[in-house]
Amino acid sequence: MDRSTHRRLLTLLLSGLLLPCCCAQTTPSNAPTPTPTPASSPSPSPQAQTERLKVRLAGYPRKHNEGRVELFYKGEWGTICDDDFTITNAHVLCRQLGFVSATGWTHSAKYGKGQGKIWLDNVLCSGGEKSIEFCRSRGWGNSDCTHDEDAGIVCKDERIPGFLDSNVIDAHVDENKVEEVRLRPVVATAKKKLPITEGVVEVKYKDGWAQICDVGWTIKNTRVICGMLGFPHERKVNKNFYKLYLERQKNYFYLHSVACTGTEVHLAACPLEFIKPNATSSCSGGMAAVVSCMPGPLFMQNTGMKKKLKISNNVRLKGGARVGEGRVEVLKNNEWGTVCDDRWNLQSASVVCRELGFGSAKEALTGARMGQGMGPIYMNEVKCVGHERSVWNCPFKNITSEDCQHTEDAGVRCNTPYLGLESTIRLTGGRTRYEGRVEILGSDSNGTQSWGLICGENWTTKEAMVACRQLGLGYANQGLQETWYWDSSNVTEMVMSGVKCTGSEMALSQCQHHKSVSCQKAAAKFSAGVICSETASDLALNAPLVQQTVYIEDRPLHMLYCAAEEDCLSKSAAQANWPYGHRRLLRFSSQIHNIGRADFRPKAGRHSWVWHACHGHYHSMDIFTHYDLLNANGTKVAEGHKASFCLEDTDCYEGVSKRYECANFGDQGITVGCWDLYRHDIDCQWIDITDVKPGNYILQIVINPNYEVAESDFTNNAMKCNCKYDGHRIWLHNCHIGDAFSEEAERRFEKYPGQLNNQIS
Repeated sequence: MDRSTHRRLLTLLLSGLLLPCCCAQTTPSNAPTPTPTPASSPSPSPQAQTERLKVRLAGYPRKHNEGRVELFYKGEWGTICDDDFTITNAHVLCRQLGFVSATGWTHSAKYGKGQGKIWLDNVLCSGGEKSIEFCRSRGWGNSDCTHDEDAGIVCKDERIPGFLDSNVIDAHVDENKVEEVRLRPVVATAKKKLPITEGVVEVKYKDGWAQICDVGWTIKNTRVICGMLGFPHERKVNKNFYKLYLERQKNYFYLHSVACTGTEVHLAACPLEFIKPNATSSCSGGMAAVVSCMPGPLFMQNTGMKKKLKISNNVRLKGGARVGEGRVEVLKNNEWGTVCDDRWNLQSASVVCRELGFGSAKEALTGARMGQGMGPIYMNEVKCVGHERSVWNCPFKNITSEDCQHTEDAGVRCNTPYLGLESTIRLTGGRTRYEGRVEILGSDSNGTQSWGLICGENWTTKEAMVACRQLGLGYANQGLQETWYWDSSNVTEMVMSGVKCTGSEMALSQCQHHKSVSCQKAAAKFSAGVICSETASDLALNAPLVQQTVYIEDRPLHMLYCAAEEDCLSKSAAQANWPYGHRRLLRFSSQIHNIGRADFRPKAGRHSWVWHACHGHYHSMDIFTHYDLLNANGTKVAEGHKASFCLEDTDCYEGVSKRYECANFGDQGITVGCWDLYRHDIDCQWIDITDVKPGNYILQIVINPNYEVAESDFTNNAMKCNCKYDGHRIWLHNCHIGDAFSEEAERRFEKYPGQLNNQIS
């Protein structure tokens, strides 16, 4: 295998360890070729006719939306010279990387000097190009610059809608020839069980697999291997057993003298020596390296060991679609907060991953790529070495609100063990790979495996979330109970029914379901389907605002006819002497933020919205929020609801533009980075407490209570406050989002049983 081929393979394999790459469409092969001029010509791109040009940001110090520009051309990363560089060039490059535009550019290697080729010089873009390769330049590799003149760009931190490439921090691995690593089990029982935790270490070589000589092998090497494969810890292995086995096997050794420090996220990042083909003895005095790994509790089959292994209770991941990914949140003073992404790297991310029972970090994410948090920001400039037991043991800076915003929340994607779950499920009939009828692999009484359907009855967004996770396709956009329009498969038998998931399971087989199939509508057209998405919205309430704006109003009945029509009063209002008398209303403002990665849109299209003449507006959702007052036993003593008559962007964070407004039958929704404000003085923005006696209560507000619209995280949809009512005045305190407190603080707050997933049972 030649040198450039190795580079390309390594680049493809370690794409999860590299910076955000973006691919641009190339010129059609029949396009006319402009006549080149010595000083400036469109960049010739013979390779780009078959391969799409990749662009990434690199260097230090920097954030995810800035850095030294590097291009991948002819199997090698290289830079751009700053001669004649302009903001127009930066606009083109930022759009290639998925940002809406550029805010600036840098010269003289501000982000450090690159290595290798300087691919382009004297670049001159007009601004409309889809890729930097279509701009005029001196041509590929034709430059009179040094790396002291490497150009950099600063992009506006706003993503192009639908652009899915992640912001990933570079792993800084040197060029080498290690592509893929696996454990080959030799014990018969181990071969049948997943995950594989022990075996001979093998690396991909040509069309097969080769071994590593274990002379000088240390526990640090084992730690790196285990981390790559999704395991947080390593354990000792019985070498004598394997020695007897391996002496009878023919081995091909590819590597020796592996010298990892233990903090690397991939074997490729360790110092390695490759065995020469003509070596007389490939592994004198040693044998093939063997390792044994300890899985985290989530992947452990031995229930007894699960209890002994404890994962961190003051670090968690939120907002991720897959197991082992999410926004990093840390617990301090019984309240959860986020980590700022300044200097966030793979070593710090790996410490988080391992303390949560996963392997090393696959990606260190910046720029709130797993959604924004709502609480405090506790850490900045985290500097882990990689050996620490917890991120709290790493050096970091305490921050102020001026240092960081939630748009800079750090996230991780961790290596997780291979369980083969995606091989037992598939989608059929959809227009894209992200949608279709769900088919699962099952075994009949004879042990014969075949594909089958899932009964669509009671199939909801929560079940769809698990299906999309098992498929590796991100979040659930929609769960469908009828799939007659995806009838392209010859699979017609229902093999699963009564599926009920919490939404956090790794596979549908882990959800509750009927022991034997029971489906009233057994025809294939009534089987379950899903539409998955790589992004999702995430709604969260501004809890302090509720506490600040609460008050009581005695409102005359003659002003409540519209509210009564919309069922916004308690049942006793029907027996009132209309229009005389009044109702006592607990009023407050609610500000609902979209902190996710996709806009929140009503489930129903505008063609099915219902016009309400009384208020002069359309209803796009039957129920958008529940307002409840609960007593100490968790029983509702008063309730209200807010129909989603209008979902719009009331205001947005700096740099985010409004997209939705209700005027003139406009589109309804809440844009990422914006919020919808329901003021305390509008109809139905209350709870009718006319019949409530003085006492201590809990006020609970739940957004999107029926899970009608998919979100990345439903655990933050509820907000709760302690409430004191003396018959004349009302006080709220300890208002917080449902998952903002520690378990201990939440128990002290609630003092009643029955609360599960933001719903009162």
